[in-house]
Amino acid sequence: MGAMTIKGSDGTARAVDGARVETLRAGLRGALLRPGDAEYDASRTIWNAMIDRRPALVVRCTGAADVMRAVDFARDNGLLLAVRSGGHNIAGSAVCEGGMMIDLSRMNLVRVDPASRTAHVGAGATLGDVDHETQAFGLAVPMGINSTTGIAGLTLGGGFGWLSRKLGMTIDNLQAADVVTADGKFLRASEAEHADLFWAIRGGGGNFGVVTRFEFRLHPVGPQVLAGLVVYPIEQARAALARYRDFAAGLPDDAAAWVVLRKAPPLPFLPASVHGREVVIYALFHAGDPARGEAILDPVRRFGTPAGVHIGVQPLAAWQSAFDPLLTPGARNYWKSHNFARLDDGLFDLVLDRLRALPSPHTEIFLGQLGGAMGRVAPDATAYAERGAAFVMNVHGRWETAAEDEAGIAWCRRLFADAAPYATGGVYVNFLTEDEADRVTNAYGGNLRRLAQVKARYDPGNLFRVNHNVRPA
Repeated sequence: MGAMTIKGSDGTARAVDGARVETLRAGLRGALLRPGDAEYDASRTIWNAMIDRRPALVVRCTGAADVMRAVDFARDNGLLLAVRSGGHNIAGSAVCEGGMMIDLSRMNLVRVDPASRTAHVGAGATLGDVDHETQAFGLAVPMGINSTTGIAGLTLGGGFGWLSRKLGMTIDNLQAADVVTADGKFLRASEAEHADLFWAIRGGGGNFGVVTRFEFRLHPVGPQVLAGLVVYPIEQARAALARYRDFAAGLPDDAAAWVVLRKAPPLPFLPASVHGREVVIYALFHAGDPARGEAILDPVRRFGTPAGVHIGVQPLAAWQSAFDPLLTPGARNYWKSHNFARLDDGLFDLVLDRLRALPSPHTEIFLGQLGGAMGRVAPDATAYAERGAAFVMNVHGRWETAAEDEAGIAWCRRLFADAAPYATGGVYVNFLTEDEADRVTNAYGGNLRRLAQVKARYDPGNLFRVNHNVRPA
C-alpha cells in the first residue's frame, strides 16, 4: 500500500506511509474506513445536512483501546482530528475535511445500577438509549429534548432540558468520566481524580480529550409524567407572551414551560384551519404528582382562547422524543442563540414581527426556560459559566435545500443582531454554529482563562481543535 495524503493539524497535506495505516488497521477491534468503503458515507453523515465533509480516514471504535490507538496515530502523524459521538452538533465538529475522524457511535452501551442509582453510559449513546435503560427502573438523568442527540456532545457542553430546573444540568449529575487524553493515556476524571480535568469537561466541550464513558447519578422520575402543548394563534400571541412571563416567574422547580414560535405543523389536535399558520406553542412539563401538576400548569390554558390543547400523563421517554419529528436528520440547519436574564416587551415585539416572515415552514424560534436548580450552582463550579441565565433563545433556521441557505441564514442573523440589546451577551456553547469562533469568550466568560490552563496541561499541542476551541495557555 502506497502513501496516503491526509490533512495535517496545520491545514497542510501530509503523506502518511501506507504501512503505518495498515498497522493501525490491524491493531483495531473496530473498523478503519476510507472513501469508497461500504460504511464510509454512513459514518461521515451527520444530523445537519449543511455539513458535508470527507475525512481521509475514519476509525470506527468499539472501545477505549481503539480510541487510544487512534489518538496516538493522529498525534504521531500530526493529523487533523475530529471526534464523533452522536453527530448531532449544529456546528458539525464531528467531521473534518481531509483529516482523520474517530467515530464513537458503536460505543453506545448503557448499564444501569438501580441499587446505587448510577448509569454507566458509552460515549456513542443517544439520549434515547439512556432513557430506554434508565426508565426501566423509574430513574432518569437531566438531558436534552431530542432523543437522537448524542449524550457525549450534550454533556460536554453542559446539557439541559425538562428536568434541569428540578435536578440541575446534565453535568451537575456527572460523577465521573473515562477520558483518553492527547498523549494517548486513559484517565478517570472525577472530583477525586484529575479534578481539574473533571471541572473542564463539565461544559468545556471536547477540548481536553476523548470521553469514552460517562458515569451519571440517577433520580427517581416517571415513568409517567404530566406534559403537553397549548397552542395559540398569532393574533393572540402578544398578550399570551406577556402572561407567560408572569406565569414562568412563579413556577416551582419541578415544572418547566418553554415557548416555540413557528408555523403550526399538522398536529392531530389542531384544526386544519390552523395548519401552516403562525402560532405560539407552549410546551409544558411537570415532574411531580400529576394532580398537582395539573393545577400548576392550568393557567396556560387561560392565556386566551387556545387553538388546541394536548396535555396529559404520558411516559417520560415519550415526552423526551415528542419533538423528534420536527428535528429529523437530513435537513439544513443554521442556528443563532442568545441568553436572557428577563424577557422584555421589545423582545416579544421583535420575535412576533419576524414570526410573520419565516424563511421556511420548518424554521422556528424557541425560548427555553432555565433557572431553578441550574442557577443555584456557582458559575465557576464547572466550566459551564452561564448559571445566571433565566431563558435561552435559539433561532433555529431549518430548510430543505441549499438554494434556501442565503435567505434563511440572513433571516437568522438579522433576528440575532436585533435581539442582542435584550440579551446578556452569554451563550450556550452547544448552540454555536461553525462560523461563531469569536463567541467562545461569550460561552465561557470568566472561566476561559482556567480552561486554557487545563488545556495546556492535557492537550498542549491542541490536538483536539476541531471544536469551539480553547487554545492552550
